[in-house]
Amino acid sequence: MAVRKKTDDSAYRELKREIAEGNIGNLYLFHGEEVYLRDYYLGKMKEKLLTGGLDDFNFHTLAAKDFSIHRLQELVDAMPMMSERTLVVVSDYDIYKGDKEAMGDLLSDLPDYVCLVFVYDLIEYKADNRAKLARTVKELGKIVDFARQDQGDLTDWIARRFRALGHDISTDDARYLIFLCGDLMTGLISEIGKIGSYAREKRVTRRDIDAVATPLLDAVVFQLTDAIAAGDFDKAFSVLGDLLHMQEPPIKLLAVLGRQLRQLYTARLAIENGKGSRWLMELWGLRSSYPAEKLIQSARRFSLPWCRRAVLRCEETDLAMKSTGADAQELLTGFLLELAAKRAS
Repeated sequence: MAVRKKTDDSAYRELKREIAEGNIGNLYLFHGEEVYLRDYYLGKMKEKLLTGGLDDFNFHTLAAKDFSIHRLQELVDAMPMMSERTLVVVSDYDIYKGDKEAMGDLLSDLPDYVCLVFVYDLIEYKADNRAKLARTVKELGKIVDFARQDQGDLTDWIARRFRALGHDISTDDARYLIFLCGDLMTGLISEIGKIGSYAREKRVTRRDIDAVATPLLDAVVFQLTDAIAAGDFDKAFSVLGDLLHMQEPPIKLLAVLGRQLRQLYTARLAIENGKGSRWLMELWGLRSSYPAEKLIQSARRFSLPWCRRAVLRCEETDLAMKSTGADAQELLTGFLLELAAKRAS
């Protein structure tokens, strides 16, 4: 399992500094998973750049389907009205797929008044480092990766968002919310809004979170295996029933369950060999210590032979689903019954 590389956030930090100082440059390329952050800082740039009350005249957008070098040149050349700057945002156009020479010439001659931002949202950003254009972009602009935030920054942000709603939340419960709903601000912001509206006390509790938050599939499957670990088989099959009622395909549920069982197996190996959650984080590329700690805690309830057998039987069940024509839901239910029986014995 490859270790997830730490993202270079230098361009992101420079962007924040430039916005704070009001010293925004001429060329930016925005990409990355964290859409909430991207849109937030794009909005801040708009506030700083577009002054004088004539935003409609000084803010220009260009979608990929309407893109041409000629049209972009027209927008870049449009002089600002009652403002010192203009902002041009180009969405989902891959600058390396078109006329790279013409694009390079345009970027090399941007007027001082313009701020040109290429936003990669629905398409992935991949630089063609063989092209002269890639060097031009690096020399004249900033390529900002809006990556998933580290656990510490994310828990602080969650606490700030709850304070804005008149609530507090403990660090541990903020980590639980991340575990349950994922570590993208884009998804968390709506969950925080729901929880903030539901909570009756100033301090948000785990019970508030569980009452209204929509968990990720991985988190629900973890609850299923955790119930098996605790010997609570009624809860385990209740969780499975809920997942099937939501019309999650059995083959998909088995795939997520298989990953969970492999993680439990490696967590049990970590315990057997005196390794901790940090080793597990590196092995699985986990950004947060919370899921690693949960895995270690859960793995203590299982024996190493049980974990090994569970992984092997999961692979055999997957093969049966794909090759025998047997009912997938029955295979999945039978596999869980087998896990529960082995755990109970």
